[in-house]
Amino acid sequence: MADTRDLDHALDHDADLELPPWWRQGVVYQIYPRSFADANADGLGDIAGIVAKADYLESLGIDAVWLSPFYPSALADGGYDVADYRDVDPRLGTLADFDDLVDALHSRGIRVVVDIVPNHTSDQHAWFREALAAGRDSAARERYIFREGTGPDGALPPTDWVSMFGGSAWERVDDGQWYLHNFAIEQPDLNWEYPEVRADFVTTLRFWSDRGVDGFRIDVAHMLTKDLSEPLPSQAQLDALPRDGMHPMVDRDDVHEVYAEWRRVFDSYDPPRTAVAEAWVDKARVPLYASRESLGQAFNFDLLQADFDAGQFRRVVQDNLELADASGSSSTWVLSNHDVVRHATRYGLPHPGRDERGAPLRKHGTEWVRSGGVDPVLDRDAGGRRARAASLFMLALPGSSYIYQGEELGLHEVAEIPASERQDPTFFRSEGADFGRDGCRVPLPWRSDGPSFGFGDDGSHLPQPEWFADYAVSREDGDPASTLTLYREALRLRRSLQTSERLEWIESGRDDVLRFRRPNGWEAVTNFGAEPYPLDRGHPVIASSPLDGGLLPGDTTVWLR
Repeated sequence: MADTRDLDHALDHDADLELPPWWRQGVVYQIYPRSFADANADGLGDIAGIVAKADYLESLGIDAVWLSPFYPSALADGGYDVADYRDVDPRLGTLADFDDLVDALHSRGIRVVVDIVPNHTSDQHAWFREALAAGRDSAARERYIFREGTGPDGALPPTDWVSMFGGSAWERVDDGQWYLHNFAIEQPDLNWEYPEVRADFVTTLRFWSDRGVDGFRIDVAHMLTKDLSEPLPSQAQLDALPRDGMHPMVDRDDVHEVYAEWRRVFDSYDPPRTAVAEAWVDKARVPLYASRESLGQAFNFDLLQADFDAGQFRRVVQDNLELADASGSSSTWVLSNHDVVRHATRYGLPHPGRDERGAPLRKHGTEWVRSGGVDPVLDRDAGGRRARAASLFMLALPGSSYIYQGEELGLHEVAEIPASERQDPTFFRSEGADFGRDGCRVPLPWRSDGPSFGFGDDGSHLPQPEWFADYAVSREDGDPASTLTLYREALRLRRSLQTSERLEWIESGRDDVLRFRRPNGWEAVTNFGAEPYPLDRGHPVIASSPLDGGLLPGDTTVWLR
């Protein structure tokens, strides 16, 4: 019997009669360029390496590629410390190489989305170097957030604010002033009250749009604008303030003045450029970012925070489809990305908690810190089985799906990285207590042998474990039981089945089984429990694990027609 809460999520009354914009239900494949493929044998992935794998990307059946930052960077934060927003890091290639990449992907029907990092620059950016040289009260310093210190001779920071990566959010410069950095010391926050900052990012958006970029992913989209009126609050006062659009530091209503201007830029192109916000905000405020007047779409990270649990998954889907309906946009679904523990590992760990970005936590003294999933705690088989089921569940949902490189191979988090080879600033600023994000950024295995499993001819910038051989593309390619084959077939089927943004829940008769119907008479059924579930009707089209006759095993999803 169908659930009476039938959800119909469409842009307008004739959404099912017209072909909607590609991004509403598109599949976007995230590439972390430095760890995808290395064409010049320097141990670092590059643009030419991505071009060389264009046929592989086409074989997946994706609609778009999202490139994490490829700009010039000192790599203090994996490329999110940008030294020049309108160029390519010379270690990764040139602008001509980027143009070749756009042409290679476009010729295969794949769109290109790039990362924009507007909250902060690198301390190597020309603006920041100019600010340091220009000194107090200069126009150059107005582009950033400089303040005088407190205490004797201004030797103490302006406030006790804490950086996202640990330690003070303020850093002192040679002339005694302090600058704000909500992330790493090497990432000074920009001052979005300053007109030149706003104008320069409009120039950047046009620069990449003119080169054929189809869309933008906006990093920490909720943090740009700030109210730093004196007296500045303490960290405790900041933490106690409601996040209702008037908070001094995050999710301010006035940030949408910035995005309204950006929307005018996007809409000046034919077709309009797309944008998706990375906005860690209260659910009720997500539609502000996803509205047609703002960025147009916002990431939904709730599945990153959910356990492999039917009740949690259903609440996430229900809540986010309603949010999408409120904004007139479509929802986004994400299970893994460059900032979180891979979902194959999350689902195989018994850790009792997760942080705000869904990473499993472990106990360190009196605090919970991010876990890297160290064996033998990890149940690798169970995690992989549940990851396949969750992926097939996600790909059946209305809205757009984001896939992180390597999840189509079933890759787990790499925990066994020596401290001497780690790169994430969170690892060092926590003095090793927090494993950081290196484990999901290890270069991909393309072959089951060689110095870097086919990533490049001279090793990789992060160490790859021996077990990567079992997950190599060469080993999974053509194997009907592999995760790669599952993703390719699911994406092929999804393209023909996603004709509407409707979803209808069907009561399964069990709390640990979710069942829903999509257009064209097809259904998705996921058994989150251990006991097999009888399939009383429908023809199986694809399943995340082998079916047992007419029974759906535990930790398995099936699509039925």
